[in-house]
Amino acid sequence: MKKTELALEIIERLKKEYPDAGCTLDYDMAWKLLVSVRLAAQCTDARVNVVVEKLYEKYPDVNALAEAPVEEIEKIVHPCGLGNSKARDISACMKMLRDEYGGKVPDDFDKLLALPGVGRKSANLIMGDVFGKPAIVTDTHCIRLVNRMGLVDGIKEPAKVEKALWKIIPPEEGSDFCHRLVYHGREVCTARTKPYCDRCCLADICKRVGAE
Repeated sequence: MKKTELALEIIERLKKEYPDAGCTLDYDMAWKLLVSVRLAAQCTDARVNVVVEKLYEKYPDVNALAEAPVEEIEKIVHPCGLGNSKARDISACMKMLRDEYGGKVPDDFDKLLALPGVGRKSANLIMGDVFGKPAIVTDTHCIRLVNRMGLVDGIKEPAKVEKALWKIIPPEEGSDFCHRLVYHGREVCTARTKPYCDRCCLADICKRVGAE
C-alpha cells in the first residue's frame, strides 16, 4: 500500500474511532489558545486548562495581559514549568498583538511565526482550529504515531515530519487528523507503556505491528 493510500485509510478509521476529537486545550478566543499552547510545552493540557483560569481571572484580555508585570504572570503559570521563559514569551506576545494587530490574532502563518514564543506547531494549531485553514500539528503524539504507522520513515524532527505529511495528507484533513492522533496516542498507541495493539483499529495496516 502506497503512503498516500495508507494515509487515507488511517484517516477514515480514526474518524470512526474518534468522531468528535478536537483540541484538548480550553479556549474561547484566539489569543487564549496562543497563551495555552505556549504553556503546554512540556506540560499536560489538563494542567494548562486549570492554570489559565487563574491567569484570565486576573488578566481577562490582551491589553490586561500585555500590561501585566512578567513576574506576576510567572507566579501564576509556574505550575506549568519553565515559568520564567513562558511568562516572558506570553508578555511579549500580548504586547505585539496589542501594538501591531489591534489585539487580534493574525490569520497569516508567517505573521504567527513572528510572534514571541510561537513555533510551527503553535502556528499550525491556530491556523487549523481558529481559522479553519489547512494545518498539520506535529506534536509528540503525531511524530511517534506516524513513524510507527509507516507514514514517515524514521523522521523525528517536527518540521521534517510536517513537510512529509503535507505530501500525503489532504489539506482539509490535516488539523482533525492530528487531533485524532493525540487521542489515539493517549488511549492506545501510548508512549510510556507498550502500545495496546490488540485493541487498535489500525493493527492490520500498521507498519510496527507488521514488523513484529
